[in-house]
Amino acid sequence: MTIDEKDRQVIRALQGAFPLSPHPYAELAERAGLSEEEFLSRTRRMKENGAIRKMGAVLQHRKAGFKENVLIAWRVPPERTDEVCRRFCAHPRVSHCYDRNTAPDWPYNVYTMVHGQTREECESIARELASETGITERADRQMLYTLREWKKASLVYFC
Repeated sequence: MTIDEKDRQVIRALQGAFPLSPHPYAELAERAGLSEEEFLSRTRRMKENGAIRKMGAVLQHRKAGFKENVLIAWRVPPERTDEVCRRFCAHPRVSHCYDRNTAPDWPYNVYTMVHGQTREECESIARELASETGITERADRQMLYTLREWKKASLVYFC
C-alpha cells in the first residue's frame, strides 16, 4: 500500500476540525487542493486498504451545552450485544457505544457515554436505557461520572 503526496494531503485535511457545513467534504477537498470526487475516492481507497482504519468525532460535551457526562459500563449477555447496542445508539443522549472484553473482577462488556444537564438526568437516562433493553438489575451497570476532563487530541500524521 503506497501513500502518495495527494493521499498525504487528504490525511492532513481529515485530521483537522471537521467542517460544520452542508458540504463538509467539499470544504475538506478544497483544503487538500483536490476535487471533492477525488478526495472522496482517495478516502474510500485508503479506508478499504487499511491506510485509514477509522474516523471519529470527539464530543466536547461542555461546549455542546451539557454539564454532566457519564460513562455507563453495562453487563450485557454476549448473545444480545448487537441488539442492545443498537437500542443504546438510538438514544439521542448517547454519543458513544462500544463493546470491550471483560475481566474476572470487571464483568462489564458494553459502554455508553451519556450526556445531560444534571446527574439526575443522566440517572434517568440510564434507567430508561435499562428499561428499554431489559438490563434492569442495578448490579448490571456502573455509572462512572466525569470528574475532570483531560486534553482530547488525536495523533497527527504528515505534519
